[in-house]
Amino acid sequence: MKLNKLSMAKIQKAKVGMHGDGGGLWLQVRGPDWASWIFRYTANGKARAMGLGALATVPLKEAREEATRCRLLVKQGRDPIADRAAMRAQTQLAAANAITFKECAVAYVMQHKAGWRNEKHAAQWTNSLATYAEPTLGGLPVASIDTGLVMRVLQPIWTEKPETAVRVRGRIEKILDWAKVQGYGSGENPARWRGHLDALLPKKAKVAPVEHHPALPYREMGEFMAELRRQESTAASALELAILTAARRGEVIGARWTEVNLDEALWTIPAERTKTHKKHLVPLAPAAVAALEKMRARAESDFVFPGMKSGTPLSTAAMLALLERMGRADITTHGFRSAFRDWAAEQTAFPREAAEMALGHAVGSQVEAAYRRGDLREKRRKLMEAWAAYCAAPAKGGKVVQMRRASE
Repeated sequence: MKLNKLSMAKIQKAKVGMHGDGGGLWLQVRGPDWASWIFRYTANGKARAMGLGALATVPLKEAREEATRCRLLVKQGRDPIADRAAMRAQTQLAAANAITFKECAVAYVMQHKAGWRNEKHAAQWTNSLATYAEPTLGGLPVASIDTGLVMRVLQPIWTEKPETAVRVRGRIEKILDWAKVQGYGSGENPARWRGHLDALLPKKAKVAPVEHHPALPYREMGEFMAELRRQESTAASALELAILTAARRGEVIGARWTEVNLDEALWTIPAERTKTHKKHLVPLAPAAVAALEKMRARAESDFVFPGMKSGTPLSTAAMLALLERMGRADITTHGFRSAFRDWAAEQTAFPREAAEMALGHAVGSQVEAAYRRGDLREKRRKLMEAWAAYCAAPAKGGKVVQMRRASE
């Protein structure tokens, strides 16, 4: 059946099979509602067939025009299928080159925030990029970002805000790596540090030497604890527990009664609330249990240390405000962890691993951790009891505390 002798209505009713229109154009009919155009040709001595679209979407006139274009390519020694693939690749590349840094940043955060600790971390990513990176990079195609543009972002804040600048650089690097894997860019990452930006920017330590959290000397703990226990507030009870357990501020203010077992004198901090993302068991000294029982007697919510608003925990600034009221704005809550660590190292014979575990730090290599199945709980319990006793002593000094043998 010659298609050039039939109307479109008759073409649509053609029988199952191949129907030629001439010049290599064929209509392949497989059923009443299934027909498509095919261009047949020979390239490099091999017979080839190229689909031109369905009859329902490509009318005869357009199919003939496309077949004419393909015949010209064949006459020029070009393969129409390869030519179409190249055109599609160029279109995809143009689309990839058009995607902006901001679009990639939004997509990166959306894809990764489920694996981050909380919404606050995602907000920090979004806010830092919006403040520092997007004014320069946000509207640019991600494929066009080079070292000069990255430096334009970092140079103004590298010495003024080194901590922020380091984080912004790392976030830019991760987004550009993501974009490359997605096919939106190619080549070396212009935000990489080693062997690249480290040749253009001074190390953070050179710009701003590490400043440790101001800590109270451990020899002053007895005097400080006596003053702290004269304070009557939720913040004072929270700070006392933080000191007696060497726990992080966020772990303390977010504590819930469901985590605390007063009968066993044990506080279990779930993995999602720890910095290491691992469950942390905290043996409680009698003084710590007493501090918790004091809060239990006036429990108002599931939070051990409730905030001003119903159903919320104590504010993160409450303990710092307490220290200011006590005239000790020169120290931080984190500094008490340092005091504990110094005391354990200089004034006791407890093993280093026990002190590190008490602080919730990862101990040793992965291989070492695999062999050490226990958590040194009993050793840590004796360590925390010794620390609580030291904190309660009026003297500023202290003798070395000998560790008694205890099974793990």
